Amino acid sequence: MKYLSLLSLLFIFSCSQMEIKTVSELDLNKYSGLWYEIERFPNSFEKGLKCVTAEYQLMDNGKIKVINSGFNTEKNKRKETVGKAYVPNKSKPGEIKVTFFWPFYGDYNVLFLDEEYKYALVGSKSRKYAWILSREIKVNEDIINKIKDVASEQGFDISNFKRIEHDCN
Repeated sequence: MKYLSLLSLLFIFSCSQMEIKTVSELDLNKYSGLWYEIERFPNSFEKGLKCVTAEYQLMDNGKIKVINSGFNTEKNKRKETVGKAYVPNKSKPGEIKVTFFWPFYGDYNVLFLDEEYKYALVGSKSRKYAWILSREIKVNEDIINKIKDVASEQGFDISNFKRIEHDCN
């Protein structure tokens, strides 16, 4: 039993030290537009939000305007947060820096993106944050499971994913 616990700790530690693998190509023009949050790891800044979307707008200076919004169930109103993002290293286009509270930037890693730019997996290097995004509100469970497989392979604990409600009538 001691060995099993030790192996479990070793596995958790090695996953947390494992390098994140981001997409090797990212066309920001194609990535721009509206995305629906399908599932996410719970976090304090989206607590109580449903009908969550992220909109990315490529600006003339090469930076990205980020508009995150969702319906706050506690206050019964829509909440919107605007930030900006940029790609610091053009040779690693999937590694993006984003800020909603300048001068503090967080990592926004595009870990999976289908060829048609319809589905994406985004996460932090710490593996504390992760989102499954889609261009459509409803996503086939097989697709969600394939994306979760990618997250699991990257060392994310996929049991943390929570489905986002999109019934906002």
